[in-house]
Amino acid sequence: MALMNEPTAPYHSAQDALRILETVARHSAGITDTELARDTGLGAERLTALLRMLRREGYVEQISDGAYVNGDTLRRLTSAHDREQALREKLQHTLDRLRDSVGAAVYMSRYVDGEVRVTQYAAGPATPAVNEWVDFRCSAHATAVGKSLLTQLDHNGRRDHLSRHRMPRLTSRTITSDKLLLSRLESQPPTVPVLDLQEYAVGTVCAAVPITAGSSVGCLALSLPVEHAHRLKQAADTLNRGAAPLLLSLTL
Repeated sequence: MALMNEPTAPYHSAQDALRILETVARHSAGITDTELARDTGLGAERLTALLRMLRREGYVEQISDGAYVNGDTLRRLTSAHDREQALREKLQHTLDRLRDSVGAAVYMSRYVDGEVRVTQYAAGPATPAVNEWVDFRCSAHATAVGKSLLTQLDHNGRRDHLSRHRMPRLTSRTITSDKLLLSRLESQPPTVPVLDLQEYAVGTVCAAVPITAGSSVGCLALSLPVEHAHRLKQAADTLNRGAAPLLLSLTL
């Protein structure tokens, strides 16, 4: 299975953040922002924004003279001891914060062994999760999560998935034609959120953005009650801007 990768804004942010972390790691006694700008080639505004994110996420810390050193989160994620647990906790913390910032339930999904899997999510009383009335593995054609993951596969990968899964009509808006769905997936720009406008469940709208790390296909999604559909685009844009920390965690 080949991937159809076109770098997105979160991908570029994660790559630039990695450059900063690699540079900081080479200076165990600390490195100033001026030195970081010189060594990474990043502009002052972008460097400041990325350092703010890296400090917030615990990847770097500032010592008494203002220089930057490795932070506790980075040490935990790059340690062989209990790395998986540290990664899961870090991802959950980021998802919880995203849920609060977008005012919606948020989900992280992966395409693993040819199947759609929601691996973690954050919801709450004011931001309820979607009722999974049809297994997400069997409804990729109707969900923002599924369609976002499929857009990241090549044509043969998409056809393989659809050959193994029927496309039942879940609502009056569900696409049930594989030809039409493949056409929509082919024309979907990777930098534009994929939408589900009551295709999976009546009363719910969703959006998803890609967070592919290397050869691993993934996406970040949100869901809203249909009465909040007017907030979907803004929430999706906020979600996309907040995807970089998740992508960085998965890349380390």
